Amino acid sequence: MRNKISNSLWGLFLIAIGIGIAGDVLNIWDFQLFFDGWWTFLIIIPCFISMIQSGFGFGSTCGFIIGVVWFLSYHINFNFSIWRLIIPGILILIGLRIMFQGAFRKGPSHFNQSFQSDGNTTQQNFTGAGKTEYSAIFSSNKVHVTDQFVGTNLNAIFGAVVLDLRDAIITGDIEINASAIFGGIDIYLPGGLKVKTNNVPIFGGISNKYDQSMDPNAPTVYLNSTCMFGGIDIK
Repeated sequence: MRNKISNSLWGLFLIAIGIGIAGDVLNIWDFQLFFDGWWTFLIIIPCFISMIQSGFGFGSTCGFIIGVVWFLSYHINFNFSIWRLIIPGILILIGLRIMFQGAFRKGPSHFNQSFQSDGNTTQQNFTGAGKTEYSAIFSSNKVHVTDQFVGTNLNAIFGAVVLDLRDAIITGDIEINASAIFGGIDIYLPGGLKVKTNNVPIFGGISNKYDQSMDPNAPTVYLNSTCMFGGIDIK
């Protein structure tokens, strides 16, 4: 359903541009495609579409807000530098996400997951908590999963996250939501899986070097991501 809505939005956007250009050619109205700050829509629109497809993810929401603020700076004369609000705005969003990251998350009723982070092994038991979340904000975070894995959320903001799943137990389809904002994410997968990616690239992208299984019944890893001046490597 969300994919249909996003496709409709892309279609309406292209139709609107086509009608605008056609009307300008026929002297019906004055239409300029390249107005002041037009390029900010290259950030706003993909992030908005990502929010429709995958919900209010951190990366897409940050990108959308930054794009809107950037656009407004071209058309509103602020008495202060608008750029000075972007960093505190991102910090506020990060803080809110950390505080309420599990409030609206749904997942399996119960599962156990053990992982190794920076040389320390930790056992985590989840009851109704669903997927875990790993973040690296102005830092690095290395995670080695060695037990049942059902999915996760990854955030690399001016930092780096390494998720090693080569020793993980994956028995069904899983979903990984990832945001790389001025940062990088490396994901190592075990053999025998399929990978499907859904990425919103904003001066960034995904490099998929994983040798996928040809078995149609193999579990699938669904990666939903936003790369804003950052990248994700799948290995």
